[in-house]
Amino acid sequence: MQNSYADVRLPALVSNNMVLQRNKPLHIWGWADKGEKVTVSFFKGTYKATAGADGKWQVTLPARPAGGPYTMTIKGNNVITLDNILIGEVWIASGQSNMEMPVNGWSHVINFEQEIKAANYPEIRLFQINHTTSTAPQEDVVTWKGGWLTCTPENIPLFSAVGYFFAREIYTHEHIPVGVIHTSWGGTVAEAWTSGESLKTMPAFADTVKALESLPEPKAPGDPNKATLLYNAMIHPLLPYPIRGAIWYQGESNADRAYQYRELFPLMIKDWRRHWNTGEFPFYFVQLANFKDKKAEPTTSAWAELREAQLRTLSLPNTGMASAVDIGDAKDIHPRNKQEVGRRLSLIARAQVYGEKIPYSGPVYLSKQVAGSKITLSFKYTDDGLMMKHGTAALTGFEIAGEDKQFHLAQAKISGDHVIVWSDDVKNPVAVRYGWADNPDGNLYNGAGLPASPFRTDDWQGITFGKF
Repeated sequence: MQNSYADVRLPALVSNNMVLQRNKPLHIWGWADKGEKVTVSFFKGTYKATAGADGKWQVTLPARPAGGPYTMTIKGNNVITLDNILIGEVWIASGQSNMEMPVNGWSHVINFEQEIKAANYPEIRLFQINHTTSTAPQEDVVTWKGGWLTCTPENIPLFSAVGYFFAREIYTHEHIPVGVIHTSWGGTVAEAWTSGESLKTMPAFADTVKALESLPEPKAPGDPNKATLLYNAMIHPLLPYPIRGAIWYQGESNADRAYQYRELFPLMIKDWRRHWNTGEFPFYFVQLANFKDKKAEPTTSAWAELREAQLRTLSLPNTGMASAVDIGDAKDIHPRNKQEVGRRLSLIARAQVYGEKIPYSGPVYLSKQVAGSKITLSFKYTDDGLMMKHGTAALTGFEIAGEDKQFHLAQAKISGDHVIVWSDDVKNPVAVRYGWADNPDGNLYNGAGLPASPFRTDDWQGITFGKF
């Protein structure tokens, strides 16, 4: 039965089967008639609110440890009872198509039929937001099947594969309920996921945002690739809901503006953190996978520059990057091995959030030392030592240049936690690049089996410089 105007109404996020974030104050909110008295009963407590002139009300419940299932009752002129509530860990999963790619969809994940059959985890919960745009911030979202769902073979096929595999890893290792709020849209740009307030600080987007703000009423454009449209519709309504952190897989649609992404991506992360107002929550992202044809000789690459922008974003506190540069597909922008993507993201969370003493990153370039015709590179995250990918006979993926900035394929060898790079074609080298291609051939790993991030030691102007 549809509620009348005076009935208490809840946002889509507050529903049966929801997961509430453990160890944080819990916000429960909704709408009712002006001045209507609302009570929320949970555990042995009753919490009261009065709807304001705009009909909004909110209560804050004390933090609770993980557990459940529980029941919550909300009373106003009507009574709503919510069942099967868990308290655990809540993660946002967002980005473009490689986050959106479902378990059973598009090119299918590896072993998708077996994965679907085995997806029976009553303490993993799924919340999937429908594609929506808005020129102004919204208060609620439209969801697939109406709210939170339990993870079952019936519910998992159309859910984010990366989001699910990440949640499964966290649940399996931490033994706590996990809720994933999936809000992504294939082919979208990062500025669409950033608030207008923040985007106005970047001249490339300021005029667009100001034009949206001047509209007499909100609209829902069909094209999502405009500044702030997805933030307004698919992020802003989530802000009252406490979360543990976010995982993000996006960048392909910004690759032709990779230099701009150096500013835009950190801005988006800081924007989300500021608006959630719960501190610098964990934000973990996937470095773009290898894609397109391989090149026999050193070349320029917008995708390499985008990966560099992602790597630079690790300068923000409480961030982490899972490289996928070795598990892509030259012919498919949606590689099938989403299990490994979810696992690599989960390693960061397991180490940084949940305190496990495990390796969680592949080697990351630190510094170089030039001696004669060779350059020695130093790395961090060399857990159990640097090594070549299993089954390969020579270290690959390196190129070297002198002051003329002309790169040549290089020889390289591992020496402890260092890599020594040289080429007979470059007598006085000044710079090294590794994995600098759309689909690189690099095979440098650490002892944990995690790939080294592509990098360069130079700061020479790239092909996306100045593109906005």
